[in-house]
Amino acid sequence: MAKLRVRFTFTPELVQEPIIWQLGQKFSIVTNIRGADVREAFGWALLELEGDAEQINQGIDWVRSTGIEVQLVTGDVIE
Repeated sequence: MAKLRVRFTFTPELVQEPIIWQLGQKFSIVTNIRGADVREAFGWALLELEGDAEQINQGIDWVRSTGIEVQLVTGDVIE
């Protein structure tokens, strides 16, 4: 099992879409939300993704294709 920490930044058009849920369902990835701020006009979420490395990579590619910005995060996102 691979683990990866990422930050998703949502545009106003996507802030209400269930992208994190879809990511877990489509790619069999466990998504652990470690922090988030979601408002009407924007949002971000810090996530820990766990699963098969190839599935995680494909999932991140899919998220990016929706228009969400994905950044890799290092260190403990709770600190």
